[in-house]
Amino acid sequence: MIATSDLTTYRTLIAACSLAVLWVLEGIAPMYSGRKRRLTHNLNNLGMMALNAVLGALLFSALTVAVTRYRFGLLHWLNWSSWAETVLAVVLFDAWQYLWHLLNHQIDFLSRFHSVHHADAEMDASTAMRFHPAEIILSSAARLVVLPILGMSLTQLLIYETLVLPVLLFHHSNVRIPAKLDRALRMIIPTPWMHWVHHSQLPAERNSNYSSLLSVWDRIFGTFRLSSQPERIKLGLPNYPETEWRRVDRMLVVPFRSR
Repeated sequence: MIATSDLTTYRTLIAACSLAVLWVLEGIAPMYSGRKRRLTHNLNNLGMMALNAVLGALLFSALTVAVTRYRFGLLHWLNWSSWAETVLAVVLFDAWQYLWHLLNHQIDFLSRFHSVHHADAEMDASTAMRFHPAEIILSSAARLVVLPILGMSLTQLLIYETLVLPVLLFHHSNVRIPAKLDRALRMIIPTPWMHWVHHSQLPAERNSNYSSLLSVWDRIFGTFRLSSQPERIKLGLPNYPETEWRRVDRMLVVPFRSR
């Protein structure tokens, strides 16, 4: 099994390279064109990511190591080979991610914080990193319960994160993917054509396509939805103009704004 220190390095490098490649592609072949402040938009989203990274490291790094050190949950009981166990760990944790995302849309308290992510009217790959710090705290706290129940090791968690980060960046990206390629890819992973629908201003469309790494969950639970004309989807949330709500300081107050 790969060392955790190496996995941490790979995770960061793969995510950074994915973001850089998608940035270039978004400039060459965008689905939604006419965006003039891409750099400012990305820097604000990455500023929120940096804030959350520091907060997560300070509050949850040691706790995550602690809850994954002594394994007593489901995966530990199975006594499978290490690779079979790791595959199952990735699948099960991704199912949890689907459920958590669904809850963030169905429970008003959670949705207030998750609205920071959806208020991005100029969604692109950097939007995958745009979350309110309170959402990061809540999701990280919930994960501290889920990890020991599943019996995941720290290495298995890092493998999941290494896999999911480039997929999250990809399906948030503003890249015009050919329809046939998108159709083939979404048999396995969520794609831009799926996730543009999820970021629609229309509630019926927004409450769909919750998957993170594997697209199968939306098909299993009946939340899969597509638009035949994705270029016409109006992204973001009503009453959140991009020019006003793109700054980090404004993102932080979104959950406390009257609806």
